[in-house]
Amino acid sequence: SEPIRVLVTGAAGQIAYSLLYSIAKGDVFGKDQPLVLVLLDITPVMTVLDGIVMELQDCALPLLREVIPTDKEEVAFKDLDIAILVGSMPRKEGMERKDLLQANAKIFKSQGAALDKYAKKTVKVVVVGNPANTNCLIASKSAPSIPKENFSCLTRLDHNRAKSQIALKLGVTANDVKNVIIWGNHSSTQYPDVTHAKVNVKGKEVGVYEAIKDDSWLKGDFILTVQQRGAAVIKARKLSSAMSAAKAICDHVRDIWFGTPAGEFVSMGVISDGNSYGVPEDLLYSFPVVIKDKTWKFVEGLPINDFSREKMSLTAKELIEEKETAVQFLSSA
Repeated sequence: SEPIRVLVTGAAGQIAYSLLYSIAKGDVFGKDQPLVLVLLDITPVMTVLDGIVMELQDCALPLLREVIPTDKEEVAFKDLDIAILVGSMPRKEGMERKDLLQANAKIFKSQGAALDKYAKKTVKVVVVGNPANTNCLIASKSAPSIPKENFSCLTRLDHNRAKSQIALKLGVTANDVKNVIIWGNHSSTQYPDVTHAKVNVKGKEVGVYEAIKDDSWLKGDFILTVQQRGAAVIKARKLSSAMSAAKAICDHVRDIWFGTPAGEFVSMGVISDGNSYGVPEDLLYSFPVVIKDKTWKFVEGLPINDFSREKMSLTAKELIEEKETAVQFLSSA
């Protein structure tokens, strides 16, 4: 089959280092899908990219047809099938969240415009760089000729964290847990919701609340652990999540490509237009989705209790504020 063109930005960084190998060896697009990998990063790290190209060559991977390192958007975004936007301005000490938003609004406006100009109109765009939801919204708005539905941001890491916390609590594997939901922003306001989640215990599928029988843990420590897991990793490792982020990106992209398993849904930051959960329109908000033929749909009709409603509104409020801040920067730029 024809090779597909896959862009990874921030390609000299930590997440990309774990991610590129998984993509190139066929874990994401399948074992018979040849690839051209395009690696974009900033000019000062081009020599690092050269080293990564050497390493990818030295892996002797049969699917990898070509690796293109570049610091130029017109090269990076040309004819893409999929763009994985990992690179962003990281938060430095003493930086306010709005400073971070301002720096990244510029980057993602520019990358959105480059997608609009150079990429295929069918391109799937996955935003990882933080603040991921708002960066994704800006990229989408800057690429008006590409359908909004083609843009998504990563909340799969939070989804996987939630699954694994439930699995650890019950002494089962993460595969035994399904249909957890991450609502809202990839930030500490996100709402990890297991009201609709199921777990396989000794061959029988039961609701998570029923299996755990500890509502105060599920409404307290469980939520806090998932919300603050990123910060906990940084504190312990002195670096942010990379291996787990790369794995989550692979899961997210593979599901876009091949669809979600029957009876299961996953969490993904997508455009909120037309949702039935009362989330305001024109936000990039994490919802439960099912995917078929490379197209996602909201999971509809899940009952939402008052506890959940309050948490879902709180994270929407933060996203509205972020969006307003970012739009302000962009209109004054």
